[in-house]
Amino acid sequence: MASEKWVDVIGVEELPEADVVGVDVNGRDVALHTVGGKVYATDNICTHGHARLCDGFLEGTEIECPLHQGKFDVRDGKPLCAPATEPLRTYETKIEGARVFVRIG
Repeated sequence: MASEKWVDVIGVEELPEADVVGVDVNGRDVALHTVGGKVYATDNICTHGHARLCDGFLEGTEIECPLHQGKFDVRDGKPLCAPATEPLRTYETKIEGARVFVRIG
């Protein structure tokens, strides 16, 4: 889409391995999940309850919401257990040099 663009959001050195951080991407609250050297980006707000996923627990490719323990796959946003039933929106990421970029529309 012509309206989508890559946004420089954070330095690679600021991302802890096997953890999640919240960033602002053009006014959107996004969670960056670092798993095995790859960075995945999802909306940071749980689709079940209004909780920030960056306050949750990342285990492998699963993020657990800190409010009601719903889980999502960070690779595709798919809900993995109740009470979460709606998927998370996901975003494409890339690393250029020492910076992480997120593609957002």
